[in-house]
Amino acid sequence: METWGKILALSVGGVAGVNARYWLGVWINRWASSQFPWATFSINVSGAFAIGFLTALLARWSPHSHVRLLILVGFLGGYTTFSTFAFESVTLWQRGESVFSLTYMAGSVLAGCAAVVLGVALAQGIVQPTWSWLVGMRQSMASEATDESSSRNRAAGHPDVMDVERYLAAESDAGEMAQ
Repeated sequence: METWGKILALSVGGVAGVNARYWLGVWINRWASSQFPWATFSINVSGAFAIGFLTALLARWSPHSHVRLLILVGFLGGYTTFSTFAFESVTLWQRGESVFSLTYMAGSVLAGCAAVVLGVALAQGIVQPTWSWLVGMRQSMASEATDESSSRNRAAGHPDVMDVERYLAAESDAGEMAQ
């Protein structure tokens, strides 16, 4: 039963945290310049403040362990993982492990940025050729609208595509929702 209490606390906190992040980001982006990622910056800094403040407060108040899970891990985990990174960096520093703290900070930022670059490169290498093929397929299908059987045969002959028109329509809808 204890496990289910933890799952509930983490889940409720996480749902609240991601919703706070999303809606605060929407609100900030309404008035902030698009030249700088103010929403992410503000959320990360406020999350770092919150984990420091709340960890110190909860250490003195000492509520049920599920409350700490709900707030620190669930809510702030959903709100931002930067808060945990900042807290762990400061904790290492305060324990006198300055080399580990600095290594952790620099390594996390550098490895994180490198991982993003690698992820983008891999995704573009996988998605871009397929996307180009699909766009070309759509254009050729539109130009050969009178000959439906030839366009269906071409799409059916490709192992990765069952219904090109439905796939492209779904991708188009997903892109519009992201904007």
